[in-house]
Amino acid sequence: MQQLDETDIKILKSLQRNAKLTTKELAEIVNLSPTPVFERQKRLEREGYIKNYVAVVDPKKAGNGFIVLCNIRLKQHNKDYGLQFMKAIEEIDEITDCYNTSGDYDFMIKIYVRDMDHYQDFVLNTLGVIDSIGSLHSIFVIGEIKNSHCVPVY
Repeated sequence: MQQLDETDIKILKSLQRNAKLTTKELAEIVNLSPTPVFERQKRLEREGYIKNYVAVVDPKKAGNGFIVLCNIRLKQHNKDYGLQFMKAIEEIDEITDCYNTSGDYDFMIKIYVRDMDHYQDFVLNTLGVIDSIGSLHSIFVIGEIKNSHCVPVY
């Protein structure tokens, strides 16, 4: 992989803010002609800097604006329980983020649900059937201050 130069960084930052930019619009932003910008963008995709292009959906408008951060402790620390948990989490739509963490808990997940009733059902009937979970600790989000999908690029 090549090192990112200033133009690559501008391209990545611009696409993170608006992935619908045309090559021509992107070329204007970085002060190059469209062909080299197109080639750079394809190289950034090929090298894995750009993983995907997505639409960021407003969770409230989609009916799932109740956010819960949930710390998970596995029953045991072994390969089977860890893999079982990670595989199960991959299949659950309400969980948008999952991190393997240090400290008192093994994982932290971010969950989007409609309301407290939906969360209660989710805990009992979705998380509750994952045998590897030993305990969980829920944190209910009162207000969202910052939710950026932009990764710092240097």
